[in-house]
Amino acid sequence: RGMASRVTAPKAPVISYPDLPEQLSDAEPAGRADLTAARIALQDTTDLAHATIEQCVIHGQATRVDLRGATAFDVELTGIRIADLQARALNGRRIRIDGGRIGTLDLTDSRLTEIELRDVRIDYLTLAGARVDHLRMSGCTITTLDMPQAVLSRVAFENTRADEVDPRGMRATDLDLRGLDALSYLDLTALKGATLDSRQVQLLAPALAAAAGIRVLD
Repeated sequence: RGMASRVTAPKAPVISYPDLPEQLSDAEPAGRADLTAARIALQDTTDLAHATIEQCVIHGQATRVDLRGATAFDVELTGIRIADLQARALNGRRIRIDGGRIGTLDLTDSRLTEIELRDVRIDYLTLAGARVDHLRMSGCTITTLDMPQAVLSRVAFENTRADEVDPRGMRATDLDLRGLDALSYLDLTALKGATLDSRQVQLLAPALAAAAGIRVLD
């Protein structure tokens, strides 16, 4: 038997489109509200903290949106412009953010399943301490991607850019970084379990060597 173990590709995320009804009624956002089959227009300061949001579309622009502690199932956010989106401890399943611009997206300590971000610009995205299963980011531009202490499973990137990635303390299974063009990682040793392509490894080689305590002299 050969000594080399067979390298298998990471399992891709399995993501369903949010289950949205054909007819949506307009609804006003409110903290602790129970919103179902609604079209929700953002206000400049939008309070949805601890709300239950199911089969809804969220649109518009806001300075601040509070989704802390909310439950969101089958939700689509389209063309949004939000300066500060606070979603700590969000319980979310089948959420799709399609287009738009977000300043800060705080998903600290969230529990997320089947999440898709497409063509979104985000200045600061944090998944600190979050548990995320089945996440895909496509065509996104992220200035800072913060993932310390996150537990990630079946996460993939496609044609996505990030300036700085912080993976310290992250635990990952089937994390596919081949579609993420990142300028720097704060801790390369925290990428254990992730998949990179050969070009990425070549670019990161000096930092990988330094992290392993290897001196490189020509």
